[in-house]
Amino acid sequence: MLKKSFESVRDLEVSGETSISELIKQFQKSGGFVCYYVSKAVDILRKMVSKDDCVRWISFPAAPIATGTRGVIVKSLRERYFHKVVTTCGMLDHDIARSISGYYSGEFESDDVELSRSRIHRLGSIYIPSKSYGETLEKFMDKFLEYVYDQGIREIGSFELCRLLGEYIEDEDTILRTAYKREIEIFVPGIVDGAIGTCIWLFHQKHRDFKLNLFRDLDKLAEITFKSKCSGALIIGGGISKHFLLWWNQFSGGLDYAVQITTAVEYDGSLSGARLSEAITWGKLKENAEYVTVYGDATLILPILIAGIESR
Repeated sequence: MLKKSFESVRDLEVSGETSISELIKQFQKSGGFVCYYVSKAVDILRKMVSKDDCVRWISFPAAPIATGTRGVIVKSLRERYFHKVVTTCGMLDHDIARSISGYYSGEFESDDVELSRSRIHRLGSIYIPSKSYGETLEKFMDKFLEYVYDQGIREIGSFELCRLLGEYIEDEDTILRTAYKREIEIFVPGIVDGAIGTCIWLFHQKHRDFKLNLFRDLDKLAEITFKSKCSGALIIGGGISKHFLLWWNQFSGGLDYAVQITTAVEYDGSLSGARLSEAITWGKLKENAEYVTVYGDATLILPILIAGIESR
């Protein structure tokens, strides 16, 4: 789409005193490839957050939650920039495990054989001791599910599971606890694809009357989307969390605002790399929606966007 007017490219002027708000303003006029789209994304998010009648969604996969980027997402939920979350089972895994045990900074260029022999999992450049993951999660979930079962609960959707986890967990810096306290619903369409899902399955072996019922999620989503007059989303990465968010927002007539952060390309036909404009053809994004795709690593881009919402 051709711009209606043209502006001269201006050089960036930075120093140790340059604030994020000043930098974002400069991005807008620098013509600097990705940074221009970062400034556009901030503008769209500011508009979205200012709309009191807009149902605001955020989706993200598990991997960023193993990093310090989790704190940025927690911040966005504390401020209620978003009302609904769509994510993956691995988010629950890392959010809970990090609240109990340690994750450590590592290197992409690691000796993975050596790490394996030392019983350390590698997630990108994060090191996760095996005892901090599987064993930790199994013990936590066994106690938690017995607690839920003792309350007489026998059937549960993923959003109800997340609410109960948020009530049960004590760490105030977790996504689960923050969402619970801010009354933000978390949906996990791929709930069985991860350690927490396996723990639930193992619990089911002992208590055959305890079951997941994801139709309860769909009932809740229909209740939300069929009534939405305005909706917006920040989509981090792709996969099932991105698709599930887009799929359900077609029933509200499509998103009015959308920002996507991705490192994927569209040329293999993947959903992760699909441009947001493609969603218009499916009715998942309105024709007159304000939207932008920002290409880059979310651990770099997301902190700037969230800080940019508050800066002026």
